Amino acid sequence: MEMVGRHLFNSVALIQGHRRVLHLAPPFLVEDYEPVALETCRKGLMQAKVEEAREELENCRACPRDCRVNRLKDVRGACNTGRHAVVSSAFPHFGEESVLQGWNGSGTIFFGLCNLRCVFCQNWDISQKKQGWELKPDEIADLMLKLQNETKCHNINFVTPEHVAPQVVEAIALAVDGGLKVPIIYNTSSYDSQKSLKLMDGLVDIYLPDFKFWSPETSQRLCKARDYPEVARQAILEMQRQVGDLVFNSQGLAQKGVLIRHLVMPNHEEEAKAILKFVSDSVSKDAFVHLMEQYRPTFSVGKGETRARTGFTTYEEINRPVTESEIDGLRAFAQDLGLWRFEGDFD
Repeated sequence: MEMVGRHLFNSVALIQGHRRVLHLAPPFLVEDYEPVALETCRKGLMQAKVEEAREELENCRACPRDCRVNRLKDVRGACNTGRHAVVSSAFPHFGEESVLQGWNGSGTIFFGLCNLRCVFCQNWDISQKKQGWELKPDEIADLMLKLQNETKCHNINFVTPEHVAPQVVEAIALAVDGGLKVPIIYNTSSYDSQKSLKLMDGLVDIYLPDFKFWSPETSQRLCKARDYPEVARQAILEMQRQVGDLVFNSQGLAQKGVLIRHLVMPNHEEEAKAILKFVSDSVSKDAFVHLMEQYRPTFSVGKGETRARTGFTTYEEINRPVTESEIDGLRAFAQDLGLWRFEGDFD
């Protein structure tokens, strides 16, 4: 593991930035914040969570695919992941939201493979192929502690953890026992089971869900999960129930709460508006929102693929970047809804 750990860390050069200053209203300011996993451990509740996580793996319902396979015996379902999580990389990330990356970076641990099949996935080389190492919980915990102690990251950021939520619980328990004391981020597509999210209650400080699509038809076409919209809505409501609106310390670093992402896609303005309205009406007017602009056609888009029911498909409706007018229109719509906390500056 020591050799693997060095490889993961040395694969990305560290970038030194400058501290950001964030002007905060008092309700969104916290000082001397203690990550929730520390309290869970102190109360003697951690072992019960670990045992429940292992039970979930035995008849896997870790995500909405409900494969019911015994992953403790390394049987693989839709996500193609068995007993141990696949870790593709671990490093201080400076491409996350400013309130997460700070000046030392967000300590990202990218999990390989996925429970969705997004035709435009920008990380398809690790989400649809097995690229990385199958690591045991203690090895993942070791990575977490290295990110905290050696590279001084502000948080631990689990990327695409939906299908390995039980393994995440095991790793968190060991890392806390080993001295972890920074906030934990759960960075997800929002295709999460309620069972797994309840396991995360008392372990995760910051939820970072990407709400992708509003309609079942679009979801089936673009991520091959017709139930995605309803699952995502319920998942985000549960996240909000657990940790509430995003709050920061005086240095402008997020400490606890929900930060909702939406990847803006071409020709999907109405779906984006429906998602923003859901956030405003059902989550919180004070929700922190990031309208992401970095969509680009990749993976199966333009190149095409053969689908069982529709034949050869190239997804022409999303085969271009988003336009500035599409972004500006959604920003204005979000503000008209009363949303006001955004990543980046809105004029």
